[in-house]
Amino acid sequence: MSTLVAISLTTGILSGLWGWIAVSLGLLSWAGFLGCTSYFASPNDGLRGLSESLITNMSGVFWAMVIIHASQFASFEILGYIITAVVAFFMCVQAKQQWLGYIPGTFIGSCATFAASGDWKLVVPSLVLGGIFGYLMKSSGVWLHQKSKQSQTRANLQTR
Repeated sequence: MSTLVAISLTTGILSGLWGWIAVSLGLLSWAGFLGCTSYFASPNDGLRGLSESLITNMSGVFWAMVIIHASQFASFEILGYIITAVVAFFMCVQAKQQWLGYIPGTFIGSCATFAASGDWKLVVPSLVLGGIFGYLMKSSGVWLHQKSKQSQTRANLQTR
């Protein structure tokens, strides 16, 4: 079994499980899939990739809340756009810090927060659990690939 097929299989199974868990816990399943996507797209694998994607997702939630709250004080619509521009600059420039270097993760967290109308208390656990599910999807798929590879090797040795 190829790595792609193994990861696809575990991702399919765990995606269904995530959907059920999200609904059961009253979480946002779509935000969880954004957390999962953030992990899969992360430039690093394993726990490092998970931690980087989660940290940047959380920074995105923070920056979205800054925009939402600061824009409430803007008396002219144009000021809201200026606030967004300034905050988007900071969302990118924070990548100077290595652990905040995954800029797409920041924007994913921010977009999830905007899509949930600023309900960060619902977005945060959805993103975190989704990221963990993304990690589990990939790591279990890699594990399954290795197991199938070992089984195939043993079968080949037995037929010789």
